[in-house]
Amino acid sequence: MSLEANATDHAVLNAAARNTNGSSAHSAPDAGTSAPPEVAILNAVQSRIGKNPSVITAARGMSHFGEHALGWVGIAAVGWVADKPRRRQWAGVAVGAVGAHAASIVIKRIVRRPRPNDPSVQVNVSTPSKLSFPSSHATSTTAAAVLLGKLTGLPLPAVLVPPMLLSRVVLGVHYPSDVLAGSALGAASAAALLAAEKRIGSRCERRAGRR
Repeated sequence: MSLEANATDHAVLNAAARNTNGSSAHSAPDAGTSAPPEVAILNAVQSRIGKNPSVITAARGMSHFGEHALGWVGIAAVGWVADKPRRRQWAGVAVGAVGAHAASIVIKRIVRRPRPNDPSVQVNVSTPSKLSFPSSHATSTTAAAVLLGKLTGLPLPAVLVPPMLLSRVVLGVHYPSDVLAGSALGAASAAALLAAEKRIGSRCERRAGRR
C-alpha cells in the first residue's frame, strides 16, 4: 500500500508541474506584449521631456492659447488695429484659423476617434471633447502660421507648428497621427484661403483697370 501511495503522489505532483509550466508558457506572451506603436511614441515623449514641470507648464499655456483658435484670432485682431493698410490680410488670418478649426471639428465628429486612454499615458490637461482625430490645435495653428508667415515674410510655420504639435503629445491628449493630420488639414485650409484671396485681388484689379 505504501508503494502504491507513493506512486500516486508522484503522478499527481508531475501532473501539477506540467500544468504549472503550461500555464506559465501561455501567460508569458501576455506579459511581454508591447504597446501599440502610437502609444509607445506617447510613452517615449512623455518619459523623455514630459517629466519636466516647466515643459508641462509651457504645453498647458499653448493649449489654452490655441483653444478654439482664440489666441490666433487675438493676434489677428491686434494686427487689424495696428496695421490699417493690410486689414484685409489680418482679417484673413482670423478667418483662416477659425475656418480650419471648424473643419477639424467636422472631421472629428465624423471619425469619432477617442483620445488616448491607455493607462500608461499621462493626461496633463483638460479637453472640451473626447474626440481626438484630427487635432484642432494643430489644424488652427498651422493655418494661422502659414497665413501669418505669408503676411509678415517670416518663417513662422517652422517656428510655431512643431512646438504646438509636440505639446499635444506631451500633454497626452492626442496621438501622433492626430497632430500630423491636423497640421496637413491646416496647411490645406490656409492654401485654399490664399488662393481665394488671390482670385479676389485679381478681380479687384481688373475692375479698377476698367474705370
